Amino acid sequence: MSAVATTFRRAKAEHRAALVGYLPAGFPSVPGAIAAATAMVEAGADIVEIGLPYSDPLMDGPVIQEAATRALADGTRVADVLRTVAAVAGAGVPTLVMTYWNPVDHYGVAAFARDLAGAGGSGLITPDLTPEEAGPWLEAAAEHGLDPVFLVAPSSSPERIKLITSACGGFVYAASLMGTTGTRDAVSGQADGLVRRVREATSLPVAVGLGVRDRSQATQVAGFADGVIVGSAFVRRLLDAPDEAAGIAAVRKLAADLAGGVRA
Repeated sequence: MSAVATTFRRAKAEHRAALVGYLPAGFPSVPGAIAAATAMVEAGADIVEIGLPYSDPLMDGPVIQEAATRALADGTRVADVLRTVAAVAGAGVPTLVMTYWNPVDHYGVAAFARDLAGAGGSGLITPDLTPEEAGPWLEAAAEHGLDPVFLVAPSSSPERIKLITSACGGFVYAASLMGTTGTRDAVSGQADGLVRRVREATSLPVAVGLGVRDRSQATQVAGFADGVIVGSAFVRRLLDAPDEAAGIAAVRKLAADLAGGVRA
């Protein structure tokens, strides 16, 4: 059983959802991103997603786009992403990379899988890669013991959900709404139904992302999903902070609050 699957199983045994936190590598700096993600872990995050900054982020909203743009302007590269993964995994939690497919393809699929596993990474989340086109990645992931995580959406048909989940490892990423990432005033009314439909197709844990910004929303999602994914709310704390130390402290505070929410 993978580290990701073990973590979800442990959370279930504790009668709670797992908290999955996202931060992009390289923002507010490479060391700052490592410190912020580590603070997230220390405050209660069960799994961490490290974003690979990309110049054409189709799924990302303005908050994550701004952070990624700054990271790229500062020269963040794949090597920095892998360095971040190694540091966060060393803090004791499963750590995945979330990335669009082009950087992986450019790096080399087999090489990326090898180096991600070598850094202690647990898997890869690929929002723009379809199972039909994922053959080389699925082979490389299996060879190196990595979980391939794909996304389902409210628009996904039962047939599509079955296909996508059959290719997943670790968990299924359920996008709670159509559109880009970003916090919302309320959790999408489609999220609960999507989770139910996914569970009809697979026994894998289902984690819900896109839109969760605070403890009350985390508690709501934890009531019907196996995992709660939070990204933009953490990135917003770093963007709004007057300095790096204050941003890291704000990330720690939010992670602790959300961790309490998934346990409520």
